[in-house]
This record gives sequence, structure tokens and C-alpha cells, in this order.
Amino acid sequence: MPIVYALVSREKTVLAEYTATSGNFPTVTRVLLAKIPPADGRMSYVYDRHIFHYVVEGGVTFLCMADDDLKRRVPFLFLEDMKSRFQAAYGARALSAIAFAMNDEFQHEIRRLLDWYNAHPDADALSRVQQQIDDVKDVMVENIDKLLDRGEKFELLVDRTDKLSRQSVKFERSSTQLRRSMWRRNVKLWLLLVLVGLFVVYLVISMACGWDLSGCSGKRDDDE
Repeated sequence: MPIVYALVSREKTVLAEYTATSGNFPTVTRVLLAKIPPADGRMSYVYDRHIFHYVVEGGVTFLCMADDDLKRRVPFLFLEDMKSRFQAAYGARALSAIAFAMNDEFQHEIRRLLDWYNAHPDADALSRVQQQIDDVKDVMVENIDKLLDRGEKFELLVDRTDKLSRQSVKFERSSTQLRRSMWRRNVKLWLLLVLVGLFVVYLVISMACGWDLSGCSGKRDDDE
């Protein structure tokens, strides 16, 4: 199980925690909490074959313990998710709550998140793809803002737009000329087919009546 333990605390005061297995890591965690700086930040500490990861924000510490073979991004994704849910549920209450004040409620949320991230090791890849999409969005917005701030670049953009418009008109004219050329070629082809058809009909009749078709006219005279 990659992530085996998680807690939320205010300095050394644990507000909620959940463990998926037995061990002495709650004791180790209490020692570690006393050494974590109160300033906002994040850090990882190695202990035996496990790593403690934590995030501090607004005086509240969000910590988890994971196997050392788990990528660092997954535990921190878990911590960010747990932090967002805890802040949404309790807000400033965490700054004055007594020990384990949120444990009865929030330990179930910790367990649910822990089970989900352990069952979805690809959460790291999904987050990286989403981050790349967000980075592209940020770059696009930044570039647009720079263009709006500098008039010469905005004019250059308009000039390029005019060039695109002229190219569009030129392309439309070329398309019209191409359609006309295709129509003329089709008409010539149909005329050729009609002439060939008439020639074939003439050949069939001439085989029966002669090249000058006199044989057929002679038969009509005899019949009369």
C-alpha cells in the first residue's frame, strides 16, 4: 500500500488522522511535527523504507507517510486534495480547535482519499497532463495581454489579419477559376462522347446498308 498514514495538525496538535496499517509511525510523526517550521512550505523526510511528506499552509500541517518507491508527486497530490477538502469543511476553526476535534468526521474523508490515490497510481500522469494544459492556457492569456499592452504589436497583428484576408480572397478567386476550368473540360468530354456515340451508330447502320446508306433507301423503294 503506497500511502499508509495521513494526518492534519496545528503545530503539534493533531486534529484528524487515519492509518491503514499498524506501526509506530504515529509516534515518529509526533516527533516530526515538533520539528516542522510553522511557515508555509512543503518538505519530505526519509525514515527507514518510508517517506514523510508534508504541506504547511496557514498554520495547519497536512502530512502523509508513503512507501519510498512511490513517486513524490502522488503523495503531494494527495496532500493538496486533502488540504482543499479540509479548508472547505472547517476553514478558520482549525486555528482554535482542540486535539482530534475533527477526527470523527474527517478521518473518513482521509480514508476515502487515501484509498482512491492508492488505487489510482496514474493520478500523477493525469495531473501532469492537466498541468500542461493549464500551462498552455496561461501562456496564451499572457501573450494576449502583452499584445494589448503594446500598440505596435496590436497594429502588427491587424496587419497580419489583413494579409490573411487578402490571401483568403485570392484563394476564393483561384477556386472559382478552377471550377470554371473543370466545367469547360466536362463539357468538352461530353461532346466527345456524343460524337463517338453517333459514329458508333453510323458504323452499325453502314454495315447493314452500306457506307452511303443506299442499301436501306433502296429497300424502302422496293417495298413501295
